[in-house]
Order: sequence, then structure tokens, then C-alpha cells
Amino acid sequence: MLVDMAARRGSGQMSNEQKRAMERGRAEGRTVRLYLDAIRALKPKRGRKRTAASITKRLETIERDLPAADAIRQLALVQERRDLTEELASMEVGADLTALEDDFVAVAKAYGERKGIAYASWREVGVPAAVLRRAGISRGRRTDPS
Repeated sequence: MLVDMAARRGSGQMSNEQKRAMERGRAEGRTVRLYLDAIRALKPKRGRKRTAASITKRLETIERDLPAADAIRQLALVQERRDLTEELASMEVGADLTALEDDFVAVAKAYGERKGIAYASWREVGVPAAVLRRAGISRGRRTDPS
């Protein structure tokens, strides 16, 4: 029994081809994760959409009001300033989404086929149909992983 298990496992050494395939899989996974994280972060929030100019204007108002604010109001303004600064930074990330999207398009089809991910699953997590089309992923049946 022990001999049979050892024979099935082989020599325990991975071939260079297996190592390259594993590294390619890890790289594709990183690319997909980065893109999905970015589109999640940039997902529109409910309510009226703010612009960079309106955020900047509010940040200026906060800076003007901070010195005269009582302790509780100061705390609220400091938190609002932090939130608005993060929101403004995420707007700037939107410009970088193009590069992430291009990288995603290059690997998404192979990744999805290897993992058995259906078109509908991509759409459900927020990947736009146009991006899937660019990646060569159609609404047809998914390819089951082998």
C-alpha cells in the first residue's frame, strides 16, 4: 500500500512546465483580484454623485470651520475630512482603472475557463459586459475546469 501511494505521487519534483503553469495561475489570480477590488471600490454610492470640485470645496469649508469648532464638532469635522480625502483619492484611482482593466482583459478568459466561472458570475460581481466582451467571454455555457 505504501509503495503504491509513493508510485502515484511520483518523484515529488515538479517539472519546470508545472512551475510555470502555477506561476501563471498566481499572476492571473492577482490580476483578476486587483481589477475586482478596484471596481468594487469605485462602485457608485447611493444619492447624489459628488464631483472632485464639490469635495474640494467641502474640504475647504471644513478647514475654515475647524479652529472655531467645539470638541464634538471638531471630531465630526476631522472624520468628515478623512472620509472626503479618501473619496477624493478613490476618484483619482478611477483613472488607473484603465490599466487594471486592460490587464484583466488579457487574462480573464483563461482564468475563467480554468476556474469554471460563468459569464453571469462575472456580471454579478460587477464586471461590465463590455469588458467581458473585450476579454472574449460570452454569455454561452461556462467551460468546466478539467
